[in-house]
Amino acid sequence: MVDKRRFLFKLTGVTAGGMFIDGYVLGIIGAAIGTASDEFHMSSLWEGLIGASALIGIFVGGPLGGWLADKLGRKPLFTIDLALFLAGSVLQFFVDSAGQLFAVRLLMGIAIGAEYSVGWPLLSEFAPTRLRGRIMSFSEVAWYLGFMIAFITGYVMTSVFSLDWRVVLGSSTVPAVILFVARLGMPESPRWLMNQGRVDEARRIAETYLEDPTDALNQEPVRKGTFGMLFSHDYWRATTFISVFWFCAVTPYFAIATFAADVLSKYGLGDGFGGAIGINGLAVAGVVISLVYIDRVGRRRLTVPGQWVCSVVLAIIGLWSGAPAAVVLALFLVFAFTNAMYTALTGVYPGEIFPTEIRGIGTGFATAFSRTGAALGTFALPWSMDHLGARPSMLIAAGVCVIGAAVSQVLAPETMGRSLSETSAPHQA
Repeated sequence: MVDKRRFLFKLTGVTAGGMFIDGYVLGIIGAAIGTASDEFHMSSLWEGLIGASALIGIFVGGPLGGWLADKLGRKPLFTIDLALFLAGSVLQFFVDSAGQLFAVRLLMGIAIGAEYSVGWPLLSEFAPTRLRGRIMSFSEVAWYLGFMIAFITGYVMTSVFSLDWRVVLGSSTVPAVILFVARLGMPESPRWLMNQGRVDEARRIAETYLEDPTDALNQEPVRKGTFGMLFSHDYWRATTFISVFWFCAVTPYFAIATFAADVLSKYGLGDGFGGAIGINGLAVAGVVISLVYIDRVGRRRLTVPGQWVCSVVLAIIGLWSGAPAAVVLALFLVFAFTNAMYTALTGVYPGEIFPTEIRGIGTGFATAFSRTGAALGTFALPWSMDHLGARPSMLIAAGVCVIGAAVSQVLAPETMGRSLSETSAPHQA
């Protein structure tokens, strides 16, 4: 007899583990890129490409992994993507050129993209309605923890122990091995099985693992999803909302958090390391707040107002040319905390607003769209800070937040307390 509560706890953990690794990989590059650049005599173009390489890989892996997850099932991809990531993580120990480093981290990014488009759909399809918001947003807590731990770990490994940058990057192998072993033996999604017409198998798994199997077993079997459905009359609102919201949430955060120490130092805040830790630490706190309240106050209240707040905060930084350094730091901290609160919803909405037949490809498309912004922010911020200056760069970031806030104001649905069949129904999102 399977302990359903223990299974849900384990599935939540192994899904969140994938997000932890994503945050770790994207955060650790900041500690290694400087010494790698010196060794390979990289141009600023190569530095930007390598810094954004994993994000570019996610752009490819998200839609590809989503298509495969909808076609072949959640279970096989849930293991294959991590095996691919593990291989890339090990290869980081042996790179000896900028091109090889770019290629390896691109491979890892492809695996991470697939992780988004299979992990969240799988978790949403097992999560009970009453806990779905908290369970899904826990993955975002893990992402921010991974990013912050990578930032601290990278600093310690390079500044305290003076370890080779390959060891710094390859440290992601440790959590990857642990997670790969933990994922072995996970069951297939009963919703996906129902959609394939494998009714008996779906019923057996649903009754074994789901708290309430009724909703999963009542959906109509054998519905074939296509990429075009994302832009159909039924689902274009869902696709537009989550893609634009996610893009505008992560673009300024990736740009600012990845280069936090450099950005803060330009505002007279010393080497910026302490402030950078504060930014990442408050981001963790912000997403934890959302986790606690998401199933109490609803999705929209955590999604819309915070984006307007971040728009104002970044605009103040950009317009107040004589602001004291302490005020600038305080404003950056407010941005990090508030941005994380609504970014937590990017781990919840995709699994809720797309139906089973396009839940993977829908999540994958939104992931790719968002990571276009993240890559753009990571690649463009150093150039913008050097050529346009800090304040214009912050005004551009504020403009991105305004776009996200306006789109969310109009299109963000309220899905709290509703079953997946209800939240993903046509015209509902």
